[in-house]
Formats: sequence, structure tokens, C-alpha cells
Amino acid sequence: QVQLVESGGGLVQAGGSLRLSCSASGRTFSSVAMGWFRQAPGKEREFVASIAWSGINTYYAEPVKGRFTISKDNAKNTVYLQMNSLKSEDTAVYYCAVDTTLKIPYGRVRGDYWGQGTQVTVSS
Repeated sequence: QVQLVESGGGLVQAGGSLRLSCSASGRTFSSVAMGWFRQAPGKEREFVASIAWSGINTYYAEPVKGRFTISKDNAKNTVYLQMNSLKSEDTAVYYCAVDTTLKIPYGRVRGDYWGQGTQVTVSS
């Protein structure tokens, strides 16, 4: 079992920045990849970004490329999502996810375990 706790969400004006954090505990030694998904009201959950545990591979959804950056601190079992140039369409609940089994491509997280989510609201 892996437990995930997100933090860093909040209300920000369009063009602003936020940094989300996700701390993992439990069987973190078995983590293969970690990442973020988001779900806006009335929409399905969608992939945002992920990073392989080795740090070699990163993946981003097209709408966030160039604006969001995913990183991690293995010593702290924490993954971060730096979100810059935020837009109103980025408003959603952001969920942290971790894979403990290998997925293809390596580092593209699918979500064996999930956090509870943190709300990000971007005002225009």
C-alpha cells in the first residue's frame, strides 16, 4: 500500500503560479512512476504530467506543456508540480497518482494508487 497526500492547491488569478506537492508513504520503495491528473466539473479525469522514479522520463499533456513542470525529491518521497501562467481552464481538482507496477511507456503513470485531491481555482 502507498498513501499519497497532496497540498498546495488554492485560488490564484489568471497568469499566476502555484506549486503542488504530493508526499508518499508506505511501500514507496516499490514506486515506478508518479504524476498528476486533474478533473474539472462535469469532465472526466485527465492526465496532466508524470515522471519516472529514475527521473529519466517525463510526460506532459499538450495543454500544459511549457507552463507546468514536474519534479521529484526521492529522499522525501515527494513529487511536485510547478504550474505557471495559469489559465481559467486549469481550474480542477488535482490528483496525485503513483504506479507500483511497470507501465509502458516507462514513466507514464496510470494510477495504481491515488491521493484525495487538492482544489486549484484560477480566476479570470
